Amino acid sequence: MQPVEQRDEVEMLSLMLLIRRFEERASQQYQAQKIGGFCHLYIGQEALVTGAVAAIRSDDYVITAYRDHAHALARGTSADACMAELFGKETGCSRGLGGSMHFFDRKNHMYGGHAIVAAHIPLAVGLAFAIKYRGEDRVTLCFFGDGAINQGAFHEALNLAALYKLPIVFICENNLFAMGTSVKRSTSLKQIVDRAEGYDIPGEIIDGMNFREVRDKVAEIVDSIRKEPHPAFLEMRTYRYRGHSMSDPASYRTKQELEKYRLDDPITRLRAQLTREGKLTNEQFDLLDKRAKETVLAAVKFAEKSPQPPLDTLYDYTYADGAMEPGSSPTEEPRQKQREGAPSPNTNSP
Repeated sequence: MQPVEQRDEVEMLSLMLLIRRFEERASQQYQAQKIGGFCHLYIGQEALVTGAVAAIRSDDYVITAYRDHAHALARGTSADACMAELFGKETGCSRGLGGSMHFFDRKNHMYGGHAIVAAHIPLAVGLAFAIKYRGEDRVTLCFFGDGAINQGAFHEALNLAALYKLPIVFICENNLFAMGTSVKRSTSLKQIVDRAEGYDIPGEIIDGMNFREVRDKVAEIVDSIRKEPHPAFLEMRTYRYRGHSMSDPASYRTKQELEKYRLDDPITRLRAQLTREGKLTNEQFDLLDKRAKETVLAAVKFAEKSPQPPLDTLYDYTYADGAMEPGSSPTEEPRQKQREGAPSPNTNSP
């Protein structure tokens, strides 16, 4: 991944299109019952994650909550691996064991995908602590929704980050609704960013629908953190065009409100900026969009042809090796034996 000053904006627009088309195709496959469980789409918020990731290096850390497809794609996980994970296939980025809410890609330093609201924020602080402990100049980006700020884990994490002056950027993706509840009804503060100021963490409000504003502000903060480690907080105001999840009809908002935000589509905005500046033609945009659609369609075919995870991997990454003894599993087959070369299981394991 190139440094921020070298990232081409047309390339970033292409990434935003890939995210949009991936989510649209995921919606279609979910309705066709090829994707099970929960599925939270990112449509409308593409500029936020694309701009933030454009401002960091490939060795920096990214961690997020359950609306995570876009973060994985932005970090470099292939559309094939992402779609296969949605299908629960072995070729998925979490080997088919995580599903929509648990994308993970260690190679690209994307550490989830976490389903429990705010539970990943202390993990992000742990990543940042490890960076400082090892004396590295990396940075952690922690993404979460506006609903997470009312959880105790959020406050515990910010407190530790401030105490230890950790290299982390807390990014609140304020899409105005915590599930189906307006932030105005669920949060006492007029501005979410005020929560950070209570811990003496510098914070700002950013237009999360503006790719350039997001990129430039994150780049500025990250540069400051590399020089002298400290936490920072960004409240990025954005909007999701679909419901909280695929099962949510979003009847709690009006059509007028939705149309108002559709007129400020982040993809349309960046496209217009690049066109005015002579960096993009309509023909080039159409080609980018065509490629995104083809990539996503190929990902669906890849997922459909991929194998299911073997049954004997059912408890992998859930129980410690040896914790499930033969006969204690709810399946008839004994659990997979310890892998060759792995250390002996702890005999005191529960």
